[in-house]
Amino acid sequence: MEIPLDYETLRVIWWGLMGTLLIGFALTDGYDLGVASLMPFIGKTDEERRMAINAIAPHWEGHQVWFILGGGAIFAAWPFVYAVSFSGFYLAMFLVLSALILRPVAFKYRSKRPDAAWRSRWDWALFIGGFVPALVFGVAVGNVLQGAPFRLDSDLRSFYEGSLLGLFSPFALMTGLLSVAMVVMHGAGFLAVKIERGAVLDRARRIGSVAAIASLVLFAAGGLWVANGAMGFRLEGLVDPNGPSNPLFVKAVAAPGAWIDNYGRYPWMLIAPILGLAGPVIALHGIRRHSHVLNLAGSSLATVGIIATVGLSMFPFILPSSIDPQSSLTAWNASSSHLTLWIMLIVTLIFLPLVLAYTAWVMKVLFGRIGLRDVRTNPDFY
Repeated sequence: MEIPLDYETLRVIWWGLMGTLLIGFALTDGYDLGVASLMPFIGKTDEERRMAINAIAPHWEGHQVWFILGGGAIFAAWPFVYAVSFSGFYLAMFLVLSALILRPVAFKYRSKRPDAAWRSRWDWALFIGGFVPALVFGVAVGNVLQGAPFRLDSDLRSFYEGSLLGLFSPFALMTGLLSVAMVVMHGAGFLAVKIERGAVLDRARRIGSVAAIASLVLFAAGGLWVANGAMGFRLEGLVDPNGPSNPLFVKAVAAPGAWIDNYGRYPWMLIAPILGLAGPVIALHGIRRHSHVLNLAGSSLATVGIIATVGLSMFPFILPSSIDPQSSLTAWNASSSHLTLWIMLIVTLIFLPLVLAYTAWVMKVLFGRIGLRDVRTNPDFY
C-alpha cells in the first residue's frame, strides 16, 4: 500500500494532534475542573452552590470524550510513551482517576437528601474531583519537563525508578499550582458567562482575578526556571525522522537550557508563550471592564498558550529520561508504524469533525444564563 505522506510528516501531524486533543480537554473539561475547585468558596448558600453545579452539570460528561481521545491517541500513535508513562506514573494516574470518579457520584448523590451536612460533604467531594486532577496533571507536566526517572534495557523493557512522592519536586509543585490557577481562572471565566449577575458572579470575578494574576506570575516564573535551571535535553548526531521506532537508535543527552533552543530556530513558536502571558492579562482586563466574553476569551487563550509552550519547547521530545537520556522518547523514535499512523489519520479526519460539531451543538443548545429562579423551579436540576 502506497502511503501519500512520508513517515516524518505523519509523526509531526500526530504530535500536533496529540497536543490538540490535550488542549481540547483543557479548554472544555478545564472549566469543569475549575468550577468544581471553586465549589466550597463560590456559593454561601445551597442555592448558590447549585447554580454553579448546574452551570457545568450538562457538559462534563461530553467533555470526557477529549480525555478518552487523548489517552487513546497516545496508546495508538505513541505506544512507547503510553507504556512508560502509564506504568511509571501508575499511582499518580490512580489518584487522578479516583478523584474524577468522585465527580459524577457527587453530582448524582448531592441532592438526594436535604441535609446541609450531607450536601456540604459532597461539595467538598466535587472540590477534590476538580482540584486534585488539575494539580496532578500540572505536576506531571513539570516532571516531563525535568525528565522522568525511567530507563529502557536492550530489549526495550521499561524500568521506572521513581516514587509517587518523588514526583512532587519544587518545580513540579510550581507547575501543579500553575495548572490549578489556570483551570480556576478558566472556570471563573465560564461562570461569568453562564450565571446571572449577583453574589456568585461577584465572587467568581474576584477569585478569577486572583487566579489570573497567579497564572501570569507562575507561568513567567516557570519560564525563567526552565531557561536558567538545570533542565533540558538535546539530540546529538545524525537523526533520521523517517527511521524506525526504537529509542535506542537516537542519541539524546541532558542539556540545561535546551528547552529554549526551538525559539531561536523557529521564531514563530514564540506565539505560544506570548499567548500564555497575554491571556491572563486579557482575562483581568475583561473582569475589570465587566466584559464576560473577554474574560473567558482571555482564560482560553492562556490555556492554549501555556500548554502549547510546553509542547513546542520540548519538540521533538515527548518524554525524556532523567536517569538515562539515551532512553528518551521523541517524535522520531516512539511512534507506531507508518501504516498505523496513516490509517489513524484517516479515521481522525472523519470522526474529529463530528466531535467538534457535537460539542458546538451542545454549547448552542445549552446556551443561556442560570439564575436562582431556575434552581428553584427546574425539576431537572441537581
